[in-house]
Amino acid sequence: MWNGLERRKDMSDRYKSILLFGAPGVGKGTQGALLAKVPGFHHLSTGEMFRNMDRGSELGRVFTQYSHRGELVPDELTIRLWGENVNARRTLGLYKPDRDILLLDGIPRTTAQARLMEGRIEVLGIVHLTTSDPEVMVKRLRDRALKEGRVDDADEKTIRRRFEVYQNETRPMLEHYTPELVHDVEAVGSPAYVLLNILQAIVPVLEQAGACSCAK
Repeated sequence: MWNGLERRKDMSDRYKSILLFGAPGVGKGTQGALLAKVPGFHHLSTGEMFRNMDRGSELGRVFTQYSHRGELVPDELTIRLWGENVNARRTLGLYKPDRDILLLDGIPRTTAQARLMEGRIEVLGIVHLTTSDPEVMVKRLRDRALKEGRVDDADEKTIRRRFEVYQNETRPMLEHYTPELVHDVEAVGSPAYVLLNILQAIVPVLEQAGACSCAK
């Protein structure tokens, strides 16, 4: 089994992917779930992946330690867990690489992760969800954490720390990719309005690549 750092020798065998990118609370998970309902897309959220993991496992304990500090989980562990999830979804027939585009939400999150995953994914485009008012995102994250009963994650200091980590460690990842791949989409608005703008950005990309039956 791939250990998270191994790179495929055959670059043509990479998973065709669209990255959902943006600051914490910007709505990547919401839009990923909506796009997943479109035939030909398969959404994989690292946030859900981590939340659903066994907190009593070795990896679960490490994740909890980093999460409560508002810091990113180390690249090696994140990619290892991602690889295990992709393999499991393929085995169960939930994800069919020959027919589905992977919607990656939360990975890669750093330039180092992007480099490590070059042999695993072919990035067709990047949906960069943006907002001019980060305070809207802070409130959204706090309200969501309280609604889901995750009191520790609702702490404003931890939330603001996550934004600092994003600016310092995650946002620079965009520079790893060519500007032509990046599509800026305003994240503030109704989910349907944001979804419409995302589709307007990525459907032409998919049609050009001939990568997704939903785009034909």
